[in-house]
Amino acid sequence: MNTEDFNFHLPEELIAQTPLEKRDSSKLLVIDRKTHQMTDTHFDHIIDQLNPGDALVMNNTRVLPARLYGEKPDTHGHVELLLLKNTQGDDWEVLAKPAKRLRVGAKISFGGGRLNATVKEELDHGGRIVKFSYEGIFLEVLESLGEMPLPPYIHEKLEDRERYQTVYAKENGSAAAPTAGLHFTQELLSKIQAKGIKLVYLTLHVGLGTFRPVSVDNVEEHEMHSEFYSLSEEAAQTLRDVKAAGGRIVAVGTTSIRTLETIGSKFNGQIQADSGWTNIFIKPGYQFKVVDAFSTNFHLPKSTLVMLVSAFAGRDFVLEAYKHAVDERYRFFSFGDAMFVE
Repeated sequence: MNTEDFNFHLPEELIAQTPLEKRDSSKLLVIDRKTHQMTDTHFDHIIDQLNPGDALVMNNTRVLPARLYGEKPDTHGHVELLLLKNTQGDDWEVLAKPAKRLRVGAKISFGGGRLNATVKEELDHGGRIVKFSYEGIFLEVLESLGEMPLPPYIHEKLEDRERYQTVYAKENGSAAAPTAGLHFTQELLSKIQAKGIKLVYLTLHVGLGTFRPVSVDNVEEHEMHSEFYSLSEEAAQTLRDVKAAGGRIVAVGTTSIRTLETIGSKFNGQIQADSGWTNIFIKPGYQFKVVDAFSTNFHLPKSTLVMLVSAFAGRDFVLEAYKHAVDERYRFFSFGDAMFVE
């Protein structure tokens, strides 16, 4: 299986630079993998795709303002860090730029010394392990000094940082938003719940590995980075009850899919409370064990996310749907439109 098999033409002007004024006013392309039918609608009509007794599963991770701009006190050289994950205590794995200036022992100062970091370990591809020192509470210091880590294809400044959070974001820890959830409003979720659909939350802290381009020609050689996930006993029990009653597990976004399928793979198709690290790579040939349908945004050409959607609905049909989306001027990526796949 070649990476090029998941390529498609995407005009640059279709990459959404800013969120729409109303979250649920984005377009929604509904695709049926069994009949190969496609329907154009709007996101607030996603409720029509959900049946009483279904479970809608959402990732409640919250994006950290994880991009920090600082300087080396000895040279006053500018440094940028992107926090990826907390490894232990005040130690964090980060992406550093320019990495060559940051050898083991190097010190970095942020906000005039309100936050300081020391490089403890050098990793591949500009990665570093740094130890932070500060006064007070780390997340409060980060909120005041950090910026939202918007993806590199977004060039516009985000006026309201909450628009890069879902309305149900709760658990701090992500380096990027679970963007399929950005379309939901509290009003729409209330309507969905009133229809008899269970709202279920899990956590997967999104790392940049999910979005990192596939740089190898052979898909089998691509390595996914690990991300932390958690599913509570209460959530697991709700999902077991829904399955037992014949309802569907409908995932919001690829992060929810990866969490559910990690657990399904680990427990032979059963849904159990669990937490840990996953590097699951879902690509064509994978047999889904938990998820029955899902919503997702439109992803990058040749990305692992297009491969995941293709594993569920078939590569040819997915690429046909993407061509339809391009022809109909759908908006792509984080602040773009959505698709519902059943």
